[in-house]
Amino acid sequence: MNVAIEQAGDRPAYPLTWAAGVASITVGAGLGELTAGVIAPESSPFAVVGDALVDAAPVWAKDAAIALFGTADKIALFVGIAIVALALAALAGWLQSRTPPWGLVVVGAFGATGVVAAMTRADAGPVAWLPSLVAGVAAAIALHLLTGLLTPPPRASSAPPVVSQRSPAGASAAAKATATGDQHPDRRTFFIWAGVATAGGVIATIAGSAVRAGSRTVTAARQAIGLPAASVPAAAVPASAELGISGLAPVITPNAEFYRIDTALIVPQVDTSDWSLRIYGMVKQEVTITWDELVALPLEESYTTLSCVSNSVGGDLIGNAKWLGYPIRELLARAEPTADADMVLSQSIDGFTASTPLSVLTDDRDSILAIGMNDEPLPIEHGFPVRMVVPGLYGYVSATKWVTELKVTTFEQDKAYWSTRGWTERGPIKLQSRIDVPSRNQSVVAGETVIAGVAWQPHVGVSKVEVQIDGGEWLEATLATAISDDTWVQWSMPWTATSGSHTISCRATNVNGETQTDAIAPPAPDGATGWQQISINVA
Repeated sequence: MNVAIEQAGDRPAYPLTWAAGVASITVGAGLGELTAGVIAPESSPFAVVGDALVDAAPVWAKDAAIALFGTADKIALFVGIAIVALALAALAGWLQSRTPPWGLVVVGAFGATGVVAAMTRADAGPVAWLPSLVAGVAAAIALHLLTGLLTPPPRASSAPPVVSQRSPAGASAAAKATATGDQHPDRRTFFIWAGVATAGGVIATIAGSAVRAGSRTVTAARQAIGLPAASVPAAAVPASAELGISGLAPVITPNAEFYRIDTALIVPQVDTSDWSLRIYGMVKQEVTITWDELVALPLEESYTTLSCVSNSVGGDLIGNAKWLGYPIRELLARAEPTADADMVLSQSIDGFTASTPLSVLTDDRDSILAIGMNDEPLPIEHGFPVRMVVPGLYGYVSATKWVTELKVTTFEQDKAYWSTRGWTERGPIKLQSRIDVPSRNQSVVAGETVIAGVAWQPHVGVSKVEVQIDGGEWLEATLATAISDDTWVQWSMPWTATSGSHTISCRATNVNGETQTDAIAPPAPDGATGWQQISINVA
């Protein structure tokens, strides 16, 4: 009885093809990141693709990301991009091994996507396209070479060897044929080179990040800046503004703990020597001001609480700081807006825009071009060298970081980044209160304890906070001294806790006598509403 023995290795196993794709993409991405670090830090392939995804993502996806990950949303996005890239890499490896050159087409498309995304950024430089091109070409070359190692050598003869199962000599001949011509792919060599490619890609990525960090002279420039003294200093914070309760948010939020929500995956690096602000549009006189001119003006200090519109009821996307800057209304007065203008479209260096009512920027509130935060130059991630701070409005319509342009216009003529994505155009901050102590699901010992939190409605002010326990009557809490109507205020209430499970709710009343609504609404399209309610166990 004779049987034909098929030579193994004609089609490499799926895991090997996947490994070839992953190793190829890894080395390509690493070399792309290294190229970006050396010549175009703002054009990291991961960052430009991520920015494009952020811009293209529907509102519900952005809301979900912020709700799930909060200030870690950017890390989550990078992880998501990496997972998708690895999946596409595995697909590319499989396609290239089975139906070449389709694997190369997938890799090339991925690189081309990065090139287009880089070139269409608002801050694209003349070589913004190069890192993604390097990534795509390097990945394609690596994929071609690695999948080549998985291809078996050609057979010595077109006819397969025929072997008698009863003939040892036949078996010996088959073994000899395999040894001399019909060998399996050299998997050992493949694993070596796939490992080298993967390790090289990882090392290149780390090196690219290090080079990018090391080349950031902006960090050194920021550290060397001495903030000018304020011509109008902020009043001292009353000692009674801080209740000193453990677990309660401090009345002044440290810079390192201040929330950060924006669309910049790579933080813009703007040198003060390169910065300027242009005011144009529906004005009688276009105005341009440089950094040196700005810091020479009579600067003012003020305390302002900023809040993100994505902040859920009881959320922590809010903070309070002392800001140093120059009133925006004074610069707008130089430009002389025309009578029919009603909006200022501010623009960041990375292309982000926000729509702020002109009336808000020209009234008596402390709307400023800020250069300092809590007695330090602005942190780079919070807008260094210059950002907008506007009391009373959510950040998406007012708090533009790395601001470089103010276009005086109308709401009818121009739309901002978020208003084109379903959010409202004006965004006044809604009256809110939050329970910090005890924290949600915290175990409390029976006896005398305290319930405490913060409440806010910047540029309106809070007059009262009430607490409800287990659906009972509303009890008025004690308010700390508010720094101003533009800041949040701490509150507290003593409580004799009894054993068992309890539900605690809070609500605020503003200085106009309006009480925080109990109607539950999500952040979109103009800010969340409702009373915060927490459940705790008393032992």
